[in-house]
Amino acid sequence: MEKIKLTGRIVTPDDSEYEQARINNNLSIPKFPSKIVFCQNTEDVLNALRWVRENRTPFRMRSGRHSYENFSLVNDGLIIDVSEMDEIIINGKEITAKIEAGANLGHVYNKLWEYGMTIPAGTESSVGVIGLTLGGGIGMLTRLFGLTCDNLIEIEMVRAGGHRGAELIKANKNHNSDLFWACCGGGGGNFGIVTSLTFKLHRISKVSVFSVTWGWDDFEAAFNAWQNWAPNTDERLTSQIELKSKEANQIIAQGEFVGPSSKLKELLRPLTTIGSPTSVSVKEVPYIEAVRFFDVPSGNRPALRKKSGSFLEKPFPPKAILTMKQFLANAPNENSGIWHQSLGGAAGRIAPNETAFYYRDAIIAQEYLATWNDSVEERQNIRWIEELKRALSPYTTGDYVNFPDRYIKDWPTAYYGDNFKRLREVKMEYDSFNLFNFPQSIPPFKKWF
Repeated sequence: MEKIKLTGRIVTPDDSEYEQARINNNLSIPKFPSKIVFCQNTEDVLNALRWVRENRTPFRMRSGRHSYENFSLVNDGLIIDVSEMDEIIINGKEITAKIEAGANLGHVYNKLWEYGMTIPAGTESSVGVIGLTLGGGIGMLTRLFGLTCDNLIEIEMVRAGGHRGAELIKANKNHNSDLFWACCGGGGGNFGIVTSLTFKLHRISKVSVFSVTWGWDDFEAAFNAWQNWAPNTDERLTSQIELKSKEANQIIAQGEFVGPSSKLKELLRPLTTIGSPTSVSVKEVPYIEAVRFFDVPSGNRPALRKKSGSFLEKPFPPKAILTMKQFLANAPNENSGIWHQSLGGAAGRIAPNETAFYYRDAIIAQEYLATWNDSVEERQNIRWIEELKRALSPYTTGDYVNFPDRYIKDWPTAYYGDNFKRLREVKMEYDSFNLFNFPQSIPPFKKWF
């Protein structure tokens, strides 16, 4: 039989574009693959998977390059990169969109806005829609429209098997429904290479956005007011609050309301009347302007960084808030922070076992952030993140699979809770030989008789 050849745009270490092609958003865990194939279509993906099987070569899949622990890279292996497959086909009659796996959120939002539509997704424009969706997907429309995966209708995936070692399959609620369930929160890279996602769309026009800022002295009062208000207010309002280091001296709450600014001002009173805000801004804008308002350029740029996270199922007591304050008063640098987003609403009306995304009872998603400029600072920044996570663990639960952390000991429970066993069964069904694996990938569930 004729040997399989790689197709698509192939980059190797000898090429001038290799350095740019190999890096991800996180520069602190460098990896040096032997080949990167930028697939242009599904046939290129099929050929790449067949090639790695024939050549017994380690490989990873990659789209948006935002894998926090660089699980989408591997040394001396092949990267199957789908980022140049970014076509979006909109069905105006069905109010759906078929989005190729390489599309990033900036491209998705801008294309859908041409039709006055959107999907609920994240805020950083360079994030790939595929990785976000497969892990769940939270953002500024979560409380109104649910997680990104809650709006998923169908996936197309290249899996191991079939003709010459790879085949394209579809999964939805009626066909390969167990795989579809697993792809709604089970994380990327576990079962195959997703090549397209089909979503139901939501019509949208104008929205209102807000920003409220306080200084360090209002730390406890501002966070406490936000945490008791944000998950319980009008479901059309999703918000976030970032607690920055004492050195940065800023607590900033922002959010998006699908409604008029006059109503938003009313809803904001529990926040704007707390402490002494240094600034309050409320404005009504076209939806695409809100997308740009929340897009933080620093999050899109590659950097030396470490992130981790957790969920809150009930508000923090004063002791937990003080713990955050103490850590931020002793942060390794000005760029350290703790970010929170409100959940509940539509995202909380789905049972924990209805999709692979387990943390439906969470009221807040929490993320710990650190970036640094010199590799000698890495150890103290990572230690700060891990000690902060440990100190808050009595008051938090689990971790969001899209905020992976290689130091989590019991990561299966942290990411998937009670859904892990079923995810292993799905893995056994679709990838029994564990071809798709990385340091925190789901292992097959082997039955012993």
